[in-house]
Amino acid sequence: MLYEKSCGGVVYRKSHGNLEILLIKHINSGHWSFPKGHIEANETEQETALREIKEETGIDVVLDPSFRETVHYSPKKDTNKEVVYFLAKPKQFEIIPQEEEIADARWVEINHACTILTYENDRMVVGKVRNAIKDIIF
Repeated sequence: MLYEKSCGGVVYRKSHGNLEILLIKHINSGHWSFPKGHIEANETEQETALREIKEETGIDVVLDPSFRETVHYSPKKDTNKEVVYFLAKPKQFEIIPQEEEIADARWVEINHACTILTYENDRMVVGKVRNAIKDIIF
């Protein structure tokens, strides 16, 4: 059994009174998710999340380590994958998608995000994010 681990973030902002999160669409699979990627040698989870968010979206963020949500799934036979997500506050809002991997990236109102996200695991993360962010920005 192979084991993979990725880290990323749910990047959020308040815009015109709405709470929005950043979603990306992967070129290879066509699925919508959050920015994330594999841990590289000697990286911490937070270092990986910061790097991957920047690589995939062009956005620098500040992570909130008090929110750490983990999902597990099997992307292919004989492989277990763990993904760790942190809340991430952007330092700027302009998205510059990574051409090699990202087909589309956009800010989406959080209540609409669940209609776009491909996987149930990600939709469950949105629910937890919604509750956590309420205490931060409202």
